[in-house]
Amino acid sequence: MVYLRHAVLAENSGQNPGFDFLQECWDDDPALQIVIKKLLAKFPQWGIVAVDGVLVKWNE
Repeated sequence: MVYLRHAVLAENSGQNPGFDFLQECWDDDPALQIVIKKLLAKFPQWGIVAVDGVLVKWNE
């Protein structure tokens, strides 16, 4: 539940919660993967994408 709350805050504020946090959420709960995918689509400037079920920093 804490992860979902942080994801919603990130969506509302536009602030990048960080790759490590998103990765932890991604691995913790498959339902959060949907939320994270939507966040990544909304904020491409974060430089994180989901590829074949894995989060990747595209700018590294």
